[in-house]
Amino acid sequence: MAIEHPYLLFLGDAPDQLTAKTAQGIAHWRPDWCLGQLRLEGCQADLGLPDMSLEAAKEAGARTLVIGVANRGGVFSDSWISVLEQALMLGFDIAAGLHNRLIDVPALKAVAKQHGRQLFDVRHPDREFEVASGSKRPGKRLLAVGTDCSVGKMYAALAVEKEMQARGMKVDFRATGQTGILIAGQGVSIDAVVADFISGAVEYLSPANDDDHWDIVEGQGSLFHASFAGVSMGLLHGAQPDALILCHEPTRRHMRGLPDFTLPGLQACMDANLSAARLTNPAVRFIGVAVNTSQMPESERAGYLRRLEDEFDLPSVDPFQGGVKPLVDRLQQV
Repeated sequence: MAIEHPYLLFLGDAPDQLTAKTAQGIAHWRPDWCLGQLRLEGCQADLGLPDMSLEAAKEAGARTLVIGVANRGGVFSDSWISVLEQALMLGFDIAAGLHNRLIDVPALKAVAKQHGRQLFDVRHPDREFEVASGSKRPGKRLLAVGTDCSVGKMYAALAVEKEMQARGMKVDFRATGQTGILIAGQGVSIDAVVADFISGAVEYLSPANDDDHWDIVEGQGSLFHASFAGVSMGLLHGAQPDALILCHEPTRRHMRGLPDFTLPGLQACMDANLSAARLTNPAVRFIGVAVNTSQMPESERAGYLRRLEDEFDLPSVDPFQGGVKPLVDRLQQV
């Protein structure tokens, strides 16, 4: 799916800032795509963007109303429907990454058809994929992998893309989750692809390219997460990565949502990911470690990163705190 921008970010009646995390991610990484925000009565989230009506945003050139809310249960609120209908009638497309689908709301489906507008359910692929071939294809690829889920793989990947763009390198971010798709404007939500076709979907997402072009593939889950390892494995095989970044959050006491599972050691995680990735690219290597140090005391962060660099002989950074220039320096050696 390819979603047109500029965006008007819909925050609905979000009760707090965290509920608007999808919109927050889009506003952070694609500020030039975001004209404003639309908030309903009672909304407690604020992106710092101009508050705009549908009419004002349309006049300003907005093309897509993006539902930037990740509410409890991931479902549409009945109070939103009339606003969404009005958006379609004014000429907006609508994009959402919730679990239930825009296309399954009869009123929205009918109005979209009547006015020739598109409904993008970014969590649900809009095409079928082939089984992966595993054949080598031109171009270079980096994949972010993690010791756990939700450790900053998307953030690290986007930060690397931004730094590579600043250096004039040929690069594209390839989104594999709903928030990443809304940031990139296109992609495949890998967790909604039937298992046999995950690797094939990643081959489709990151096709053959120029020899000096890099695809930065958004990672998902972890090989060590009992719930999501299957998606992680499919990404490793389909991305056929030349380079890997290990993403880690060092203060967690157990895997996210799995209190009976401790986090793996970093070396064990690297070894497992390299072993799996070598099936489709024997030359794969790690080029660095990206650490989310936000939960560590500030006085301990720099020392922790230095210890990782000494242990693994790899640049180790917090992408949010210090940027990713050392990772891209190493990537240019691949």
